[in-house]
Amino acid sequence: MSYENVLVEKRDQIGFITLNRPQAMNTFNVPFARELNDALKEMEQDPEVRVVVIDANGKNFSTGISLDEFKGKTNKEYREFIHLMDEHNHTIAKMKKPVIASVKGYALANGAGLSFACDLTVAAEDAKFGTTAINVGLICLGPAAPLARNVGRKKALEMVLLGDIIPVAEAQRLGLVNKVVPPDQLEAATLELATRLAAKSPLALQIGKAGIYGVEDVPYHQGLDVLGDMFAALCSTEDAEEGVKAFLGKTKPVWRGR
Repeated sequence: MSYENVLVEKRDQIGFITLNRPQAMNTFNVPFARELNDALKEMEQDPEVRVVVIDANGKNFSTGISLDEFKGKTNKEYREFIHLMDEHNHTIAKMKKPVIASVKGYALANGAGLSFACDLTVAAEDAKFGTTAINVGLICLGPAAPLARNVGRKKALEMVLLGDIIPVAEAQRLGLVNKVVPPDQLEAATLELATRLAAKSPLALQIGKAGIYGVEDVPYHQGLDVLGDMFAALCSTEDAEEGVKAFLGKTKPVWRGR
């Protein structure tokens, strides 16, 4: 399959999916989300691939959903849109193969959620993470599903409700990052981890991943859809429109609670 918003490559039993909207800080839009999810499914079905790496072109991993997408949609259209934005969370959790995020620069909002949803994360020392949608009148509920599974309810609430950006050292302390390396070593360190996994028994990896996810699998997917519906409802409110408008216009938002 041919892609534009992501690049796909295979090397030595490792599949690479490279986020490829650097001019837009690898933000999610409809084509990007579809291609990312299709590429993940393609890697899952490829018998030559044992491990999948998600990395990014440009300076940043991903800064979330493009704010241009948050306008002119009905509630039904927002529900369909948000479910598409969150689809990779379902796909990665259901995949039999390990998925590694290789993070540099900013991983924010849905970009942070993508990293949280991956099975393992290697990050550069300059990486920063944040569930920042609250700062434009939205809320990171899709990313909250994998986030809460990693850090627990109280910390997830703090991160989602405050929208602070945290340095990579704090992300590692919280269990959101497995390994931190200098920026010039990120590619090599990610490849080393992927190569070690690719050398393991594919069946053992599959069973190990399925077993760990299996103890909480049903609540995860049900919860993700419920949170997506809630986020979609928020998107069509006046405050959401005001927040996006104010951010893009560099003005202070006026919240009306409706």
